Amino acid sequence: MTDSREQSQAIARPAVLRVDLSDFRGYAALRLGFDDRPVVLTGPNGAGKTNLLEAISFLAPGRGLRRVRLAEIDRRPGAGPWAVAATVQTPKGPVRIGTGRDARSESGERRLLRIDGARPRSQAALAEHVHLVWLTPQMDRLFLEGGGARRRFLDRLVLGFDPGHGARLAAFERTMRERARLLQEGPADPSWLKALEEGMAADAIAIAAARREVVARLDQACAAASSGAFPRPRLALEGPIDAWLAAMPALAAEEELRRRLAAERRIDAERGTASIGPHRSDLVVHHAGSGRAAAQCSTGEQKALLVAIILAYARLRAAVTGTPPILLLDEVAAHLDGERRAALLQEIATLGGQSWLTGTEPTLFAALDGAAQFFAISDAAVLAAGASKGTATL
Repeated sequence: MTDSREQSQAIARPAVLRVDLSDFRGYAALRLGFDDRPVVLTGPNGAGKTNLLEAISFLAPGRGLRRVRLAEIDRRPGAGPWAVAATVQTPKGPVRIGTGRDARSESGERRLLRIDGARPRSQAALAEHVHLVWLTPQMDRLFLEGGGARRRFLDRLVLGFDPGHGARLAAFERTMRERARLLQEGPADPSWLKALEEGMAADAIAIAAARREVVARLDQACAAASSGAFPRPRLALEGPIDAWLAAMPALAAEEELRRRLAAERRIDAERGTASIGPHRSDLVVHHAGSGRAAAQCSTGEQKALLVAIILAYARLRAAVTGTPPILLLDEVAAHLDGERRAALLQEIATLGGQSWLTGTEPTLFAALDGAAQFFAISDAAVLAAGASKGTATL
């Protein structure tokens, strides 16, 4: 494994170099330029800091860090659909990304996307150019909510090592929905059902195997963390498919899943979904020091565990690929004590990549003075030098 510091001398670090917003939340039009250092956004609550992070999050596949309906992002009804355009520095050179809501689509909820002026086959293509990981106050309940949120969290981490992971997830979900429709409409052609189940099984095992590899490596990275400010998380996967992969070869697990899908068609017809698959797996996290499940830890310890996972992941990806992910950390410093806040900022400075941090006061990030770009935001206006009005276009 090549030392990431040596690679970083030859490989351009991923960074958002320019962003243009149009009718996005409170921003009518905004243009900002950056370099590859950390970005600090400060201002009062409701000023528009998180909205700017949300705009950046649409440079990745998915529904953004808030996961809301696309129409909810429009600045106001009748103002026009929102748009985000950005220039992103990548190891292969700058890439222009444009995305926004397609108001002309039947549902009004389709997302337009251009990469260097061309329309990709799917959003999954974004993962080939830029990798974003975020931590928001809404994620403080990650260990208390259902497994869906934890799977989405984990899958975003997997994308950093396997850009094709998103396409396999989308393919599995499409095939699963088609199978459910055929089972409910019934009677379905057994040959067609068999073909669908074979595709589901192949994608499912590939998804589970990719998750399994990343969780194992991330658990090791957490164990190797040098900072004692954050607790050590222990990570594992829990689910039938994950147990199979621990006990048998992938091809055997794939055959077992095909057999189970065929045997449970009647049950799945009643439920409207598949009873078994990667959508039933869960990311299980424990506090290594106390042995308690993360859900049983205090709110402060749960936050610290999450930060520890994100930092370990950033170090791991930098070590493996030579480039850390772009981190979006919303209001993260305000909920950490002084020791942990200092450790977080030191980690960010050591990583050397572009991280985006928001907070109410610049003093929270004083340790980054001279090493970061600071912008003050008030009422959806950027007050610091470097901001100018502009219009985002696709």
